[in-house]
Amino acid sequence: MAVYRRKKSISSQTEPFNNGNQDSTESKKEETNMNQSQVEEKSSEHNGSLFDGYSEGPVQDTETSIHETHVGTPAKSQSHKNRRPVAKIRLKKKATQPAEEENQPSQPAEEPEIPETQPPNGFVVASLPADDRQHQKFAEASRLELENRAEQRNETRARLSINDLSKMGIVELRELGAKYGINHDLLITLKKQELIFNTLKAHTEHGGIIYAYGSLEILPDGYGFLRSPQNSYLPGTDDIYISPSQIRLFNLKTGDTVYGQIRSPKEGERFFAMLRIEQINFDEPSVAQNRVPFENLTPLYPTQKLNLETTTEEISTRIINLFCPIGKGQRALVVSPPKTGKTILLQKIANAITANHPEVYLIVLLIDERPEEVTDMERTVQAEVISSTFDEQATRHVQVAEMVLEKAKRLVEHKRDVVILLDSITRLARAYNQTVPTSGKILSGGVDSNALHKPKRFFGAARNIEQGGSLTIIATALIDTGSRMDEVIFEEFKGTGNMEINLDRRLSDRRTFPAFNIKKSGTRKEELLLTEEELQKIWVLRKVINPMDDIEIIELLIDRMMKTKNNEAFLKSMNTPYQGME
Repeated sequence: MAVYRRKKSISSQTEPFNNGNQDSTESKKEETNMNQSQVEEKSSEHNGSLFDGYSEGPVQDTETSIHETHVGTPAKSQSHKNRRPVAKIRLKKKATQPAEEENQPSQPAEEPEIPETQPPNGFVVASLPADDRQHQKFAEASRLELENRAEQRNETRARLSINDLSKMGIVELRELGAKYGINHDLLITLKKQELIFNTLKAHTEHGGIIYAYGSLEILPDGYGFLRSPQNSYLPGTDDIYISPSQIRLFNLKTGDTVYGQIRSPKEGERFFAMLRIEQINFDEPSVAQNRVPFENLTPLYPTQKLNLETTTEEISTRIINLFCPIGKGQRALVVSPPKTGKTILLQKIANAITANHPEVYLIVLLIDERPEEVTDMERTVQAEVISSTFDEQATRHVQVAEMVLEKAKRLVEHKRDVVILLDSITRLARAYNQTVPTSGKILSGGVDSNALHKPKRFFGAARNIEQGGSLTIIATALIDTGSRMDEVIFEEFKGTGNMEINLDRRLSDRRTFPAFNIKKSGTRKEELLLTEEELQKIWVLRKVINPMDDIEIIELLIDRMMKTKNNEAFLKSMNTPYQGME
């Protein structure tokens, strides 16, 4: 209040000057003396703290300037008017500013303001300093509380999966759309992907939530889309948008299998968007942030055998198990003339892997095949079937193959065992030959010199990883087709694999299946996959059948195996080098 009274006193003294009335020199001196005495009284009351932080010089200068102003002659009235209020204002600043500091001498420094955010669920979460442990615990508890309450709300809401809708037929989708109130006239005009889009949008309008998974394809602009495996990774209206910030946050790459909750498109948007990522490559999202790139993993020879023996009647897989075993990380080539049963052989291998090794992620890739073969494979094999039929463009073949390879690499980075059955690598090489830029160097058969680099990279990705995980590729190669290009492609891949199965056209013409050429079939480093006893007996058996004709060999093996329950019983029947074959 002392400061306020002084301000009032000063302002009252300035009123005559503001009105333009000039006093005598004596009255001016009295006013000046009164002001100085008031200032001294205020200073003595505060024990000198009024001017704390100010040097004595400025105070003396202020008093002197006041004195000089009051004793000025009336002849300089205009300058007197201009200077005297300025002197008063200076005095007021000198007097009031320290006084305000004196009123709050012991206040602590202001704490940093904590910004608050209002999330959509209505909870207030504070962004707290990272160095405060209590605040960190509070923020973590708040986050967990939000997640728990969000999960509780989601448990009571109806769920729908895009992938389940993709597996449904168009008639079932129309019936489901009618339940959500979609107009019948609109339903009969929509395609399958459009039906899925409208059904999902109606589901969210009714308060439901949507989940989806797919393989990520990152575009050059930085954002990406989840492509559906049911659609063979073909772009569609039901693809899921992934923002660049999510890609950077979770260290996502092309080929990652992402699962999470999505939301319907807002006004002006065309695609569904990922709301919350829950799994990446069937693991927690934190695992993907610390994974080792596929190119930096150490390849080894296969050491763990894929057991393909299932039933007594499945002679094909039993012969493969003994004479050309397949291990995790194998790079196998099935050399096949036309009409020798290569597609049926792949089906049996796939079913054997599914039955005996449920931990293996199996992908069947059909390139440039007939549509009826694709349908038959989907209904016969319990695996992910990706196809690009012969009526598709070569660029489509290449896109599908690269997506499958990238997906397999991402799974191997997460220490998963992956098996790819490719039919066929010859047609894949043809597709690359049509899509690569012309180098000007043409090999025999019209093959560009750069065309076989990417197919070799695809086939060469198969490996057993020292750090865990493996990628096995079993590909078919066509021969005896009458095309010089196919012969060149086969010769390029002939020495790249570490396991080979040869099919014989003479056997298939006699309707003898499996049409294996045992003499030309085999596995490199088979001693790593077979036991010592099995290895010794197989070597003895090969010595016995080597002088025989190929047709006689396979017919003899089929006959002897049909009489034994399994391969173990078949090997036990070989008591002597010749007794088991008599």
